[in-house]
Amino acid sequence: MDISALNARGLVLIGCGRMGGALLDGWLKNGLLASAVHVVDPNPRAELSDLGISVNGELPKSPAVLVIAVKPQMMAGVLPQLAGFGADTLVLSVAAGVTIAAYEAAFPQSPIVRSMPNTPAAIGQGISAIIGNSRAGEAEMGLAEALLSAVGRVVRLDSEDQMDAVTALSGSGPAYVFHMIEAMTAAGVAEGLAPELSLALARATVAGAGALAVHEDADPAVLRENVTSPGGTTAAGLRELMDGETGLPPLMRRTIAAAAARGRELGK
Repeated sequence: MDISALNARGLVLIGCGRMGGALLDGWLKNGLLASAVHVVDPNPRAELSDLGISVNGELPKSPAVLVIAVKPQMMAGVLPQLAGFGADTLVLSVAAGVTIAAYEAAFPQSPIVRSMPNTPAAIGQGISAIIGNSRAGEAEMGLAEALLSAVGRVVRLDSEDQMDAVTALSGSGPAYVFHMIEAMTAAGVAEGLAPELSLALARATVAGAGALAVHEDADPAVLRENVTSPGGTTAAGLRELMDGETGLPPLMRRTIAAAAARGRELGK
């Protein structure tokens, strides 16, 4: 990341909630000066001003980057207020469902990168997908990738059409995993475990299995098979979980499809 350019020209962050705040924390840890940051948020964190960050003040006319991190439902009211940034400001969006075309209408001369991070970014374990418009060259894409790398891994998409699937899978995915922990906990309680113990076991199991999947970088089917002894307890459970009609595969297919469809609706 070219920190010197960002520190010289400034970075504007519109929205400093969970995602915007996680990104900001990552940038500051990676050398971005607090004095170079300009935050616009109706309910800013109290410590921002104490750090030397400009909060709801006058914005620079030509910052290096304008990051838009507000909820998609708020975008129609926010974008008209940001008109005026030109071709030398990279516009980076982290809002679900809002298309590049919507940003191009507000910033017709600007390079624009649309991204979809997820909430593990709060602990530096996120993954973000990015796609740029025709004005976003390798320099702009590299800058966007560097900014998002502060909170986790970054992948590039081939087309914007893929973004709704990304949003449904990795953007919304943490909520699915959290619900699985809830469901596993309840199932453990039903089998006689104390709620606190069942929750501890479910949390650690999901976290450990996820870490192992990343560490091994292997086909998850192979990892599953490594845990499964023929005729054993895991095989008995998997018969239910892998059922083609009532198990996890068809349920997850419906889940991802519903989330992707909603993303497409938000983009209209």
